[in-house]
Amino acid sequence: MKDYIEERALEIAKYIISEKATVRQAAGVFGVSKSTVHKDVTERLPKINPLIATMVKQVLEQNKAERHIRGGKATKLKYKAIND
Repeated sequence: MKDYIEERALEIAKYIISEKATVRQAAGVFGVSKSTVHKDVTERLPKINPLIATMVKQVLEQNKAERHIRGGKATKLKYKAIND
């Protein structure tokens, strides 16, 4: 694996952990696709640093569990803005 890929994976992981960020948010900040972020943190990171990979996995699982709530809030705001 190229050095810059390993560095990117670690930087993305640190960002996700510190900000409790979603894959989409991390992709936007680092200027890469969601697929790249996901591959970095689920496939490459465990080979580089298993401890950090476990921490990232916990954050991503929490985000997944809360996903339906965030979606509902976004829809509520959307229709509120349309009706105002």
